Amino acid sequence: MLYKTIYHSPLGPMSLVASDKGLVGAWFEGQKYFEKGLTEANYLDSSPILDKASQLLTQYFSGKCPDFSQLALDIRGTEFQQKVWRMLQTIPCGQTVTYGQIAQDLGIQSGQAIGGAVGRNPLSIIVPCHRVLSSKGELTGYAGGLEKKIWLLQHENPAVEVRQ
Repeated sequence: MLYKTIYHSPLGPMSLVASDKGLVGAWFEGQKYFEKGLTEANYLDSSPILDKASQLLTQYFSGKCPDFSQLALDIRGTEFQQKVWRMLQTIPCGQTVTYGQIAQDLGIQSGQAIGGAVGRNPLSIIVPCHRVLSSKGELTGYAGGLEKKIWLLQHENPAVEVRQ
């Protein structure tokens, strides 16, 4: 059984979907891969997992860097995607890494393969794919839109230099 609520962020509505095990997805409405692969979810005003996700997102948008690791996740993807997403969870708030750095850390030859997994991350903000840049430190695609990626990076670190 899947449960869903809409979280109203400063960047627009986000669909939060959870199972009994943990948060399955957090997508900006209209983003690429929005709710991809999910069956129908029941709308709920509250569930412990959805409430916790909303609470942490509220902390995040209020300028704090909450510890999202305290949130139970039921992240669904291939073994490779899961490995990349675990790596994303280690990027500190306010910092960035490159696709190449992730590839090197995972012993993978292709930064493009990393990019494919990063782009399919179903947990926007919670698994911080917005913190990944090109090898030259430039912005590349973001499933939620580049304007959201810029906003998130500057929200976390106003001194961050954003290059396109």
